[in-house]
Amino acid sequence: MRIRDFMTKNVVSVDQDASVQLAARTMNMKKIGCLVTVDKDAVVGILTERDLLERVVETCKNPKTTKVSEVMTRSIVFGNPGMHLVEATRLMFHNRIKKLPILEEDRLVGLVTLTDVARATSVDKKTMNLIEALSNMHMISESQEQISM
Repeated sequence: MRIRDFMTKNVVSVDQDASVQLAARTMNMKKIGCLVTVDKDAVVGILTERDLLERVVETCKNPKTTKVSEVMTRSIVFGNPGMHLVEATRLMFHNRIKKLPILEEDRLVGLVTLTDVARATSVDKKTMNLIEALSNMHMISESQEQISM
């Protein structure tokens, strides 16, 4: 199965100069966990719920005056629509991400989330194992940190 077969094609994006409050309102209204951040038509980042918690809520930044560009994740891993499902899942696991923007010729054409992968792979045991490991990656990193202490 290829990514193009199940990726979300209508990706919701936000301008990097928008306020965090507007971004959070958009995420709540659309009931989504991330926004792809753009500057003109170029993808420059991704804003996730985790970014909001760690970089806005925990640090007590004002969401009305804080720009998305100040708190978004800038280092983005991309997939492409021709990738096989297992390849995309491994990429997500390796990079410890749950959202994978999909580019084709440097143009945003879709988004794949861990939820999308789970829906698409409900019958594939090998991929389900990868998904389970990915969803538990926070526990893996915590146990590795405890071991190294």
